[in-house]
Amino acid sequence: MNRIEARFASLQAQQKTALIPYITAGDPHPDMTVALMHHLVAQGADLLELGVPFSDPLADGPTIQKAVERALAHRVTLRNVLAMVTKFRERDDQTPVILMGYLNPIEAMGEAEFAKSAVAAGLDGVLTVDMPPEESVGYHQTLAEQGLACVFLVSPTTPSTRLGAIAEQGKGFVYYVSLKGVTGVGQADAGDVASHVAALKQHVDLPVGIGFGVRDAQAAYKMAQHGEAVIIGSVLVNIIEQYQQAGLDEVLAALTPKMAEFRQAIDAADKGESL
Repeated sequence: MNRIEARFASLQAQQKTALIPYITAGDPHPDMTVALMHHLVAQGADLLELGVPFSDPLADGPTIQKAVERALAHRVTLRNVLAMVTKFRERDDQTPVILMGYLNPIEAMGEAEFAKSAVAAGLDGVLTVDMPPEESVGYHQTLAEQGLACVFLVSPTTPSTRLGAIAEQGKGFVYYVSLKGVTGVGQADAGDVASHVAALKQHVDLPVGIGFGVRDAQAAYKMAQHGEAVIIGSVLVNIIEQYQQAGLDEVLAALTPKMAEFRQAIDAADKGESL
């Protein structure tokens, strides 16, 4: 059982829904990423999703695309990101960290070398956006041999035949994309999400994290009623962009109330309280 599985098992025992924030590694500056990770944990994050900068982020909307551009301007590479995870682990050896990115940087490093380096750094899972399950058997095995969870995206249009492959190869949790489109450009519809997640759970026996359309506390409250995790990204990355010219303390201070809003909303949903 790796850290992802252990964390979800612990949360399930407490009847709690996980809060998973996303940030882009190296944004707004590489020196700030590890501090941002620690701060998010201190503000209630249960797991962390760390984006790897890539020049063609097809699944990401304008907010995260700009974050990627800022990170790439600092020449942040996959190896740099793994070094950030290593640094994070010096103080935190409990919080699961999932890398979210695209296949090109991993192939450039070499899948086997990446998997070994990722585990050495303290990574727990990898979500490779452009690696479909039908083509990832060898890749999945390479990750699994090192104890890394292979996390898959599931969208509202994912066919049931693909869900079978995801059920067989997926580990850790499944990332349910709550709307059609890219990150940060729409609002999730709770009724639609509820029906799709219920159908998904008929095929996949893994925790379900819901993201892509969770823009405010009200949305998080609704999503927490249907999944085992709520994933937030663009709203946090937008705050980072607003304060990118400020110092680290200002960035952290700006993130604090927003994280509190999401944490409180999710906790309220778990307790059956109104928001």
